[in-house]
Amino acid sequence: MAKTISSDVLVAGGGLAGIITTLEALRAGKTVTLVDRDTPERLGGLALWAFGGMALIDTPLQRRLKIPDSPETALTDWLRFGELDPDDEWPMKWARYYVENSRTEVYDWLLSEGLKFMPAVNWVERGRLADGNTVPRYHIVWGTSRELTRKMIEAMHQANSGGRLTLLHQHRITSLDHESGKVSGAVAINEQTGEEVRFTAPAVVLAMGGINGSHKECRANWPSERPQPTSMLNGAHPFADGKLHHWSEDNLGAKITHAGEMWNYAAGFPHPYPHFKNHGLSTIPCKSALWLNHRGERIGPEPLVTGFDTHWLCQQVAAQEKPWTWHLLNRRIALKEFAISGAEHNARIRDKQFPLFLKELLFGNKKLVRQMEHESPHFLVADTLEELADKMNRLTCSVDIDPATLKATADAFDANFHKGNQLNNDPQIRLIQHARQWGPDRLRTCKPAPLQKSGAGPFIAIHMQLTTRKSLGGLRTDLQSRVLDGADQPIPGLYCVGEAAGFGGGGANGKRSLEGTFLPGCIMTARAAARSILAAD
Repeated sequence: MAKTISSDVLVAGGGLAGIITTLEALRAGKTVTLVDRDTPERLGGLALWAFGGMALIDTPLQRRLKIPDSPETALTDWLRFGELDPDDEWPMKWARYYVENSRTEVYDWLLSEGLKFMPAVNWVERGRLADGNTVPRYHIVWGTSRELTRKMIEAMHQANSGGRLTLLHQHRITSLDHESGKVSGAVAINEQTGEEVRFTAPAVVLAMGGINGSHKECRANWPSERPQPTSMLNGAHPFADGKLHHWSEDNLGAKITHAGEMWNYAAGFPHPYPHFKNHGLSTIPCKSALWLNHRGERIGPEPLVTGFDTHWLCQQVAAQEKPWTWHLLNRRIALKEFAISGAEHNARIRDKQFPLFLKELLFGNKKLVRQMEHESPHFLVADTLEELADKMNRLTCSVDIDPATLKATADAFDANFHKGNQLNNDPQIRLIQHARQWGPDRLRTCKPAPLQKSGAGPFIAIHMQLTTRKSLGGLRTDLQSRVLDGADQPIPGLYCVGEAAGFGGGGANGKRSLEGTFLPGCIMTARAAARSILAAD
């Protein structure tokens, strides 16, 4: 007979959204069972490895930096950039809820929980036509998202007075118990022993992440009108496979919406020490690098430059003849601009080493550049472009790169500077100059200069592939994080939070995110679910 565990609340998934739902329920005196598929040291899901950027609106930090922001301005940016359908009720409501409440529900709440933010606000996703973030909103958690996740786990255990929390690792929920449409528990498998475990609870919260951890699922939902590469890396959680989404839709009448909308990365490369099969790291692409196709030609006519429209970048990369691109740069650029997204490769921020962080900011991140040169075969370094072309061809087992073509590409860009620094008219240079007008970007972006500038070498080529990351769609929910059926009625006893809910409403970001909306989306949907469960008593 299967073991049975009873509690007031059952949470399926130990990512950030699941942890915060559990925390808030425990603080309200509830008994909670938290069921996670991963190992104990990986409790926290993707948030444990994320960088920790958050799009927050009208915060005291923005005001100190004289950034004029408001919920009204942010909502205008959000709806325009995300291309949300005004008739799509719940994504629209969640978008409005986010911009109106991110200050109190996230910024103020995290400060009260002992978290801090870095003293700068970054300006990301500006839009290619100034249609994205019209002001800087990207706040970075000091300590990265790893600090955030560990703080929340610590708070969860502190709230566990009287042993009211049952925490199970390496258990996979396979189905939900329900009677007459009301959810009353779930069934799980202990993936170590194969034992079946049954849970009973009047409130079940789905917090199992998105669908992009399964490339089969990702490809099945890929919009037919958008180009799709023949191969991709995986930057999502491999357990985020969509199975509970489909089970809920097939058996309870829940609705998966906007499953084809995704937040992917245009410039990833294989993790030198992968945590799982096909594990991809995402670079924060160097603005000053030339983004090339497989032949070593600059992609255009509009050059690819990060920081303006990630959705568009991904489509341009996916449309290439071969499923990879190249970044061509030099050591001068790499030292100032090269970065990898996530906690793992941002040690100074992760470990809160502010003096060392400032040193690397001012004098270059030599450690990371040297690390990738030694660890990654996709990070190529050479003294000459001819030697670099040979290494690029060896890596791809091809003769795609003609050394003369690579040299001509570099020469054409460098010709912009033949008449000095003020008489160039290259669109990438214009974007760089615009980015450098904002202080934090100026610190991380090189002043435009010839790629073949004397003393700036050696040359570097990075072999890049599109890397999947987050689902922007999910189960449709209302503002109480209750899962809705086809008639837009709540399914009794069932809630959904975080990425599983498309970060609210089944797709609150639309086609594009303003970036940094994901961690706050996990927090706000989780806190809404906990409030709703308490109010239902």
